Amino acid sequence: MTVTEEQVLQALSQVRDPELGRDLVSLGMVRNIEVDGDEVSFELVLTTPACPLREQLAEMAKQSVAQLPGVAKVNVKVTAEVTQSLPLKSVLPGVKNIIAVGSGKGGVGKTTVAVNLAIALAQMGAKVGLLDADIYGPNIPRMLGLRQVPDFDEKEQKIVPLQAWSIKVMSLGFLVGEDQPVIWRGPILARALQQLIFDVAWGDLDYLLVDLPPGTGDVQLSLAQLVPVTGAVIVTTPQDVALYDSLKGATTFERLNVPVLGVIENMSYFVCPHCGKETSIFRQGAVEVEFSQRGIPLLGSIPLSPEVCEGGDLGLPIVASFPNSPAAEAFQKIAKQLAATVSVKSYSEISGNRA
Repeated sequence: MTVTEEQVLQALSQVRDPELGRDLVSLGMVRNIEVDGDEVSFELVLTTPACPLREQLAEMAKQSVAQLPGVAKVNVKVTAEVTQSLPLKSVLPGVKNIIAVGSGKGGVGKTTVAVNLAIALAQMGAKVGLLDADIYGPNIPRMLGLRQVPDFDEKEQKIVPLQAWSIKVMSLGFLVGEDQPVIWRGPILARALQQLIFDVAWGDLDYLLVDLPPGTGDVQLSLAQLVPVTGAVIVTTPQDVALYDSLKGATTFERLNVPVLGVIENMSYFVCPHCGKETSIFRQGAVEVEFSQRGIPLLGSIPLSPEVCEGGDLGLPIVASFPNSPAAEAFQKIAKQLAATVSVKSYSEISGNRA
């Protein structure tokens, strides 16, 4: 007895995506079903290549079809298509999601987090851009080891972003000398940010991460006014002085109608390189408690690591230079969680419009 395509679809309609809360078929994740005797093949299209449930969903789908009478072999091809945030379609057609990475306080490792998250997402197969919006202190060029000046596309009349570690990168630091200060007032900052967003040939991106300056000032306000930001990520360290400033940063985004996707606790603990034991440097638990009271989830914690600092100074981000280190694995895990959170948000937008 040969199984039919309808039977395959029926079996797959019993498999639910735990995060989106609906079955694979109604979500449009099942495509290109082929039946060849007792062999069934189909494509499983996830909402992000960084899906943390990738293997679990593929196995669940495979097992559901394998149980059908007459099926001896099941082939599952897993791909991904990131959903575009609806408000972005008319503003930046090629960019599907803009994620702001901010903090209320300087010195918490915000740029380090933005750089490593961008690379981690790219390593998982996503198309990623990284915009350095810290106009006064553009550190991304140094952290990525980029020194050259970007090309200008005469035909498109746009700046061509530089590339490093499979991500597209743009920073004012490429255009201004590394030792030259930027002494600008607010209106000029807003104009510079506008050019960095719209006058750059970003092309097709699943995620454009925007590394913001510390605080709650002109750049944060201008970004929210210029483009519909998919969501913001807050970076903090466990000390109270950083925590309460980061809560102000979260409040700023909320007042600008930018959803806060989650908080990341940097320098959370120290992992001994000799015995592997974790040691808390600062007070633990306060970040998750304070943010959870506002309905903001903890996306993850990153250990304090000398390799993270050294890699940033040398232009060798840890997720690329030491991918199996505890810090790199923490970044990779957070990147998956962030991508999943964005997917759920985008799906909620689409479902709400359909309703």
